[in-house]
Amino acid sequence: MQLYGLKTCDTCRKALKSLPDAEFVDVRSDGVPESVMSQAFATFGNALLNTRSTTWRGLDDNQRAKAPLELLKEHPTLMKRPLIERDGELLLGWTAETRTKLGIA
Repeated sequence: MQLYGLKTCDTCRKALKSLPDAEFVDVRSDGVPESVMSQAFATFGNALLNTRSTTWRGLDDNQRAKAPLELLKEHPTLMKRPLIERDGELLLGWTAETRTKLGIA
């Protein structure tokens, strides 16, 4: 299981604490493999973009108009977090639904 997120993100830290066997991948320093990002975008669409983030607010209209995958490649911190990959299945966010799917109460 891999957890893609930011080491400074409180939500990612909570998820990692509940998933001690997960391998943490910091998207700022290590990025997200293109195949994983493409699969995530195909699965979640524009929900993959965190439009409430500080990074998003710092973008101008021209940058925001770019294709989502291009934006995520240039600014991996725009990805909603955490993105969890388990046996080929992707889960986004640390929601009650995600925790249920992972078997965490």
